Amino acid sequence: MSQFVAPPILLTGMSGGGLSTAAKVLEDKGYFVAHNIPSSMVIELLQLCSRDDSPVNKAAVVIDVRSRMFPGSLKGTIDKLDSNGPRPIVLFMDARDDVLIRRFDSVRRTHPLQEKDTLKLGIQREREALADVRARADVIIDSTNLSVHDLRRAIEASLGSLDGDRQHVTVESFGFKHGSPRDADLVMDVRFLPNPYWIPELREYRGTDQPVSDYVLSQPAAGKFIDNFLDLFYSMLDGYRHEGKNFVTVGIGCTGGHHRSVAVTEEIARRLRKDDSLDVSALHRDITRN
Repeated sequence: MSQFVAPPILLTGMSGGGLSTAAKVLEDKGYFVAHNIPSSMVIELLQLCSRDDSPVNKAAVVIDVRSRMFPGSLKGTIDKLDSNGPRPIVLFMDARDDVLIRRFDSVRRTHPLQEKDTLKLGIQREREALADVRARADVIIDSTNLSVHDLRRAIEASLGSLDGDRQHVTVESFGFKHGSPRDADLVMDVRFLPNPYWIPELREYRGTDQPVSDYVLSQPAAGKFIDNFLDLFYSMLDGYRHEGKNFVTVGIGCTGGHHRSVAVTEEIARRLRKDDSLDVSALHRDITRN
C-alpha cells in the first residue's frame, strides 16, 4: 500500500454541529471526501484509496448518526483501523443543545432521530448514540459561539499541518463573558493582568496589535505566568503522548477575548513553535465580538 500524505480523517458529530462546513474545508484542502457511507465500508474505502494505483493521497469520510441504519458501529470501525491501519484522525463537531435547537428551527429541518417526538429528545438520543465516539475523538470542535467564518478558521487551526510525527497544539484565546471553550483540554485565566480596555488609547486595538501586545507582555506578572505555564504544559505533554492524545487545545481567557488573552496566546504560540516536535496554531475565538 502507498502512504497517505496526511492521515485519513473520520468526520462525525452532532447534526447541526458544523459537519457540512468541516467537509467543505477538507475539500478545499485537497481531500477526497466521502459522505455518509456505512461504517462497515469505511475500512474498505480507505484501503482502496491507499493503493499504489489510487489517485487519492488525502481522504476523509463524513459519517453522521444516519449510518446507524447499517450493521456495524463507528466505534468498532475506529478500533479496527487503530489496530490494522490506516489509523484515522477522528474529528468531532459539537455544539450546545440550545444552539442546535435554534439552528434546526431556523432552517425548519427535522432531526434524524426526532421521530414523532420533540427536537430536544432527538438531540438527546443522538448525543447518547455518539457518546463513545466523542470520547474517542482526537479533535473536538465546539461551534456554539462561532460564525461560519470563525468555524472554518477553527477547523483549519485545529487540524494544522496534519504531520503524523508531531503533536498538534492549538492555543485559543477567548472571553469568559462569552463562555469557556468546551473543547479545550486545559483552560487558563489571565484576568489577573491589567486590562488595556481601561486605557483609552489602547481600547480600540487588539492583542495582535503591537501597542497592546507590548503593554500586556511588559507586565512582570505576564512574563512569570507564561514561563510557569510552559513549564506546566511541558510536564503534561509526555503524559498526553503516552495516552495517545495527539491533539491538545489550550484555552487562554480574559474578560472579552480582545486584549490580554490574545496577546498571551500569541506569545505562548510563538515560544511553542520553537519546538520542532510540535505543530502549533493560534486561534482567537472572540477577537471580533462585542
